[in-house]
Amino acid sequence: MSDWLHANGDAGVWPKTWYAENVALPDPHPALDGAREADLCVIGAGITGLSAALHAARAGLSVIVLEAQRVGWGASGRNGGQIGSGFNWDQSRLEASSGPDARALWDLAEEAKALTFALIAEHAPEADLRPGVLSACLTERALAGSADWAEQMGREYGTTYEVLDRDALRARIGTGAYAGGVLDRSAGYCNPLAYVLGLARAAEAAGAVIFERSEVTRIGERVETGAGSVKARFVLQATNGYAPGLTKRTARRVLPINNYIAVTEPLATPPMADPVAVADSRVVVNYFWQTRDGRLVYGGGESYGKRFPGDIARRVRANMARVYPDLAEAHLTHAWGGTLAVTATRLPYLDEVAPGVFSAGGYSGHGLALSALFGRVCVEAMRGDRTRFDHLRRLPTPALPGGRVLGPWAAQAGMMWGAVRDRLASRSTS
Repeated sequence: MSDWLHANGDAGVWPKTWYAENVALPDPHPALDGAREADLCVIGAGITGLSAALHAARAGLSVIVLEAQRVGWGASGRNGGQIGSGFNWDQSRLEASSGPDARALWDLAEEAKALTFALIAEHAPEADLRPGVLSACLTERALAGSADWAEQMGREYGTTYEVLDRDALRARIGTGAYAGGVLDRSAGYCNPLAYVLGLARAAEAAGAVIFERSEVTRIGERVETGAGSVKARFVLQATNGYAPGLTKRTARRVLPINNYIAVTEPLATPPMADPVAVADSRVVVNYFWQTRDGRLVYGGGESYGKRFPGDIARRVRANMARVYPDLAEAHLTHAWGGTLAVTATRLPYLDEVAPGVFSAGGYSGHGLALSALFGRVCVEAMRGDRTRFDHLRRLPTPALPGGRVLGPWAAQAGMMWGAVRDRLASRSTS
């Protein structure tokens, strides 16, 4: 049993997020009861698992999906909603690390983004996909580096980014908290729960069978739950931060962390005249976007213990007030926490941890963009084509410093030092 699955309540129901309030929530799927067989057993009904289920079923494989809670209950359905470009490392760093593979990695990240957009358009138009993600820079030095990066990416990869100085950024998003930023119109944002629920409908229509309230306790000759088991040729562990300990290799590389989001009431004067999503250059990232009815969906703050803080709204409000001081007293209608996962390098983890047993996760904040592709390439590898799987598998994701026991403490220390650096950078621009 994973403590992360049960540490914060919401057992068997979706948390009360703004996303859940704005979708038609489906009736429950049954729990697994008894012994079953399938070509593929997917553990986790988030985007990775459901994408794998969809693509495997379309390829003619029999698929069973086991979800411990409800479809989209985890990070897939409660994240910040941003679909960004690339990985946490920029292309120069990937080129230095991966050599010729860096170009293929960029192409795969672009394909991941395009796949996500296509799946939303086909299966979840109600997710209300909108274009534009702005990377906001705290300091002039960070802005200069981002401008150089944007110019290099345009020259070498054919991208088109718009660099905004402080005044242009203030005019666009209504805050002077940043020195400027880079706008990526090829990226986007949406209601992620609507997306994952649409993906579940598509997987079922293709023939996949989904069981909810079916927490996996062991992966052995059979995938076992409390009331049943599945014998499968292939297994995909797609639990991300909620149950990395199902396989030892994954547990050594994927660290669960908690992150927090709140939503304001509709604002009399919304800050963005031409809305885009924003993610800033803090080590502990702030990210936000504006809804069509003038609310701010605002995320920020992390913790490495299993339990959420007692007052999530207060934690998020403090972060929001640093960027939008006029909203320090704004009424927050929703506030929630969620568990995602990071790796030591903040690059996503993909592996075949045992013959026929695949694992994907540790997306480190890029899961909404990357996870559908990771699910698909796992299915490609299961069917004999490992080319793209092996490209992604070679991303460096070493064991966490200190291992499973000390790793969280090391990560906590790194986060605290990053928060100090963020505060110092903020003061230098104020």
